[in-house]
Amino acid sequence: MHLGSHWALEPVRHNALMKLFDLIREDLRHHEGDWTRPGFRALATHRYGNWCRGIDNRLLRGPFMVLYRMAYRRCRNVYGIELPYAATVGRGVIFEHQGGIVIHGNAVIGDGCIIRQGVTLGNRHLDKPLDAPVLGRNVNVGAGACLLGKVNVGDDAAIGANSVVLSDVAEGTAVVGIPAKPISPK
Repeated sequence: MHLGSHWALEPVRHNALMKLFDLIREDLRHHEGDWTRPGFRALATHRYGNWCRGIDNRLLRGPFMVLYRMAYRRCRNVYGIELPYAATVGRGVIFEHQGGIVIHGNAVIGDGCIIRQGVTLGNRHLDKPLDAPVLGRNVNVGAGACLLGKVNVGDDAAIGANSVVLSDVAEGTAVVGIPAKPISPK
């Protein structure tokens, strides 16, 4: 009988669901406990989408994915935050303001990053559609910044508002401009 295998899988599903709730609670704390913030809602939807991907049974996964797609489209169309479940997002990430945020499905956002309104993490060339930026830990991305292509941004870097990043940014470096260049030390 299959009862034994069913019960053997139950702790795995329960643990995954508890991990989802823990991540969402942590995200809520980082968004000042305000569940109405669009950044928190987009992040919670993203986390839920990742949880749905972990459901092995396609028949069971279907209804959960329909709910995810509805929530994703609401975040994209109402709040202006496009954060697909395929993107990798670390812990403690904050989407500070809503509007015009586009994150590529292959982008990686490290722990503790701050993303502001109008930010694009996307690809640069049509012939390389899977190339996307990788942000290290505690990266601060200013409003309107565009990070395009396969660029690596080191830990504790700062991207100035309206900058266009087309090449790698070293750890602890602040960059500004189009294309973005390191700021000279004072």
